[in-house]
Amino acid sequence: MAANRVWGGFVLFAAVLLLVNGMINIFQGLIALFDDERLVLTQDKLVVVDTTGYGWVLLISGVLLLGVGCGLVAAQTWARIVGIIVVGLHLITQVAWLGAYPVWSLLMIALDVLVLFALTARWRGIKEEIGQVGEPDWSESPVSAAESEARVGRPIG
Repeated sequence: MAANRVWGGFVLFAAVLLLVNGMINIFQGLIALFDDERLVLTQDKLVVVDTTGYGWVLLISGVLLLGVGCGLVAAQTWARIVGIIVVGLHLITQVAWLGAYPVWSLLMIALDVLVLFALTARWRGIKEEIGQVGEPDWSESPVSAAESEARVGRPIG
């Protein structure tokens, strides 16, 4: 039971990472869409780059990551499968961006590997454990009204 609790927490951590990553992608996508023309200066020419396509890809992937993160919080199996696919694709794109943004890409690769591990290592019992997060443990002996009154110091009702 304790192992399921640890894995349940690890899957929730992965879900939160996906939610945060989705929000970052949506924010970056909106910036790329609203300010869609960039100037790039090379040694021998000046290039105008339109980032509209890049913005739409970021926006769509951000919404997808948000959806998968919400599905993982609800412990849905479809979210686990889609999450593995989406995070795998995100990891591959981060490898492609490694030359341009090495620190950010390495950080994202590390987080993607962590999320993939959480989604692939163990799933049995996770749905039950995540569903119980935040719920009180009712398996303890019930407290009588007199004990409750003694703890609080005032009568019930």
